[in-house]
Amino acid sequence: MSNFDLVIQLFLQLTVILATCRIVTIIGRRYLGQTDVVCEMIAGVMLGPSLLGLIAPDFQQWLFPKLPIITAVGLKIPNPSMSILYAISQIGLVIYMFLIGLEFNTKLLKHHIKSASLLSAAGIITPFILGAIASFWFYRNGDFFQPKVMPWSAALYLGASMTITAFPMLARILYERGLTQTRFGTLALGAASVDDAVAWCLLAIVLASVKNSLSIAILAIGGGICYVLFAIFLGQPLLKAFTRITKREGVNRQTLTLMLIILMFCAWFTDVTGIYAIFGAFVLGAVTPRGEFAQQIRQYTEFLTTSFLLPIFFVFSGLNTQIGLVNTPTLWGMTLLIIAIAILGKGVACMLAAKLAGENWRESATIGALMNARGLMELIILNIGLEQGIITPTLFTIMVIMAVITTLMASPMIAFLLHGTSYDKSLT
Repeated sequence: MSNFDLVIQLFLQLTVILATCRIVTIIGRRYLGQTDVVCEMIAGVMLGPSLLGLIAPDFQQWLFPKLPIITAVGLKIPNPSMSILYAISQIGLVIYMFLIGLEFNTKLLKHHIKSASLLSAAGIITPFILGAIASFWFYRNGDFFQPKVMPWSAALYLGASMTITAFPMLARILYERGLTQTRFGTLALGAASVDDAVAWCLLAIVLASVKNSLSIAILAIGGGICYVLFAIFLGQPLLKAFTRITKREGVNRQTLTLMLIILMFCAWFTDVTGIYAIFGAFVLGAVTPRGEFAQQIRQYTEFLTTSFLLPIFFVFSGLNTQIGLVNTPTLWGMTLLIIAIAILGKGVACMLAAKLAGENWRESATIGALMNARGLMELIILNIGLEQGIITPTLFTIMVIMAVITTLMASPMIAFLLHGTSYDKSLT
């Protein structure tokens, strides 16, 4: 494909993505009580092989080609159209997670560090243990892990997959409902960020065992710790220079460009170390000084990111979902088992931990519903497991169904739990 052909296809892809997301969002918000982020995930599944691929398979494959291009000499190369779409989606996700970091109430988290630690521990230990136990049963009873994967590696991987929280979705749900500055919203964000960081470190250990390379795990864990320490003790004081500049001149093109350069570098660094770009973007936003500078940065970048770039990320991830692979009563029984373990290990455990931390039952249940959503972070870790030869397509599909169901549960439960309270926000 020439560059001109790629641009033509990209414009059509973006048109279909944005139009579908808008239509599904209007319907989902009005009739199903879902937030934009969940509707965009559903739109991605609809545009993939699960729906559009069944109705019009040739058109779906032409519009969103997954198959590689075969050159004149028979060489297979990845389709550049989807690679471009993926790159754009990652830029949107990184900028959005930086904005979520700007909203993160670090002062409130410091006052409730014990509560956040308890919630984070419950969200890590309980689902990890249940997932690890289930992995041994899955390992012995079916074709769910690749032959080269050892039982303990399978346990680490499935445990890490159960530990994942849909951090971007959780953040956007809180943002859409105006809950990012509340006590329980801050606790949920803080605990989810730690949970996902631990899960990525566990994944790095699994990849190291599969590839027989200890350096992968060391790089992820060591790089992540060094990045956080640098951001807190050196980066935060340096970033205060932006506040002084803003007081005199406001945020101009040079200031915004410099901040975006720093953001892209942080995303690159954490991606290279193996703990994913959103972690670096979120931490940078969290350590950025608050005030006029943060408000103007948000004002200049928020609308385009949430309206244009972010939907591309959710749709791109949803394109990989194939619900039809689970096609026997036994597989559906295993799927229900995974869903039950997921809800018990994450939702119920975090709800009880929040109650022990001093929250009332309503807010504790809300935290449990937020932490229970897996969403597209789960899809990311599942895609890595599939591509790296850890799990089979069968287990991949089962886990995707679990991620979709736990995420769909979140918005209606939160709307019901918070209805009539001071936290209740309009979604219009």
